[in-house]
Amino acid sequence: MAASILKNPIFQNEDAARAYLEGQRWPEGVICPFCGQIGAAKALPAKGALGAGWWHCGDCRKKFTVRVGTLYERSHVPLHKWLYATHLLCSSKKGISSHQLSRMLGVTYKTAWFMAHRIREGMKPSGPDAGPLGGQGKIVEADEAYIGKADGKRKRPKEGGFRHKMKIVSLVERGGKIRSQRVKDGTKLEIKDILRVNVHPASTLHTDGSGLYTDTGLVRIHEAVDHNKEYVRAGKAGRKVHTNTLEGFFSVFKRGMVGTYQHCGEQHLDRYLAEFDFRANTRAKFGIDDAMRTEKAVKGITGKRLTYRRTNKTQDNQAANA
Repeated sequence: MAASILKNPIFQNEDAARAYLEGQRWPEGVICPFCGQIGAAKALPAKGALGAGWWHCGDCRKKFTVRVGTLYERSHVPLHKWLYATHLLCSSKKGISSHQLSRMLGVTYKTAWFMAHRIREGMKPSGPDAGPLGGQGKIVEADEAYIGKADGKRKRPKEGGFRHKMKIVSLVERGGKIRSQRVKDGTKLEIKDILRVNVHPASTLHTDGSGLYTDTGLVRIHEAVDHNKEYVRAGKAGRKVHTNTLEGFFSVFKRGMVGTYQHCGEQHLDRYLAEFDFRANTRAKFGIDDAMRTEKAVKGITGKRLTYRRTNKTQDNQAANA
C-alpha cells in the first residue's frame, strides 16, 4: 500500500473527509435526504452542540449532515476513519480482519467489526450493476462452492460430501463481472431461480457436468465440461467451454475466508461474498486502481442501512474471528 495514498487528508482530517464525502454524494448540489430538494439547503454555522457539517433545508425545514441516509448514519466514528477503513478493505486482495482493522484505526474490535460489515453492505451491487449478466453472443459461467459449516448442521462420523457446509453459487460474465450468493440447500430449484434473475436469456451458459444446471430452459445455449475427463473443451463457434474463471475466484475467496477471516456465520456470508465480488469486479484488469475502487465503494453507501442486535453468545462467538 503506497504511503503517499495514506497521506491523503481525507484519511486523516475530518473536514477534508467530510468535504470529499459531500462532493461524492452531492456532485451537483446538496440534496436534502428528507424531501429530495436540490439546492434548497444552506450550511449552518458550527456552534455549540451543532458541530461542523450541518445543513438546513429551506423546504422541509429539517437539519441533516452528509451521513443521513447512508450506512454512516448514527455512527460516532469520524468520517476520516470510515474512509480509511473503506480504503483498507478495497486495497487488500484477500480482505483485512477486524482485529487488524481495529489496530490500524484505533477503535475497539466491536466497532471495527461493525464498520467492516457496513462497508461490505455498501459493496453490494445496485442499480445498473445489479442487472442480468451476459446477453447476445456472451458467455456466463456458473459454478457452486462449499465452505465452512452451515448453521445447525453437524458433520456425522464418516460422512462425506457437502451436506453440512455453507453453499455458494457464483456467476461470471466471461471477461466481465462476477456475482455470488449464498443458497440454503443448493437444490436445482434454487439454482434455476438464481439463473432466472441474474442471467440474460440470450446468453450461452457454461458449467461443469453437474445436473443442477441441466434443462433449465432459461438460456439460449448450455454447454458443459466434464471435470472427470477434462477442464477445457472446444465448444460452439470455436469458443472454449470451461469454468476456470470461477475456479480462480473461488481460490481467492477461500484463501481469504480461511486465512484472513477464519470463520463466518452463515447469516453474514452474503456480505463477505459482496466484498470479494466487488474487488474482483473493480480489479486492475478493468483499469481501476485502489483510489478508484475506494471511491466506488463510498458511492455505494447511500440509501442503505445496516444495524445489529447481537442478543446471544452464539452470535458473539460467530463474529470472534471475522
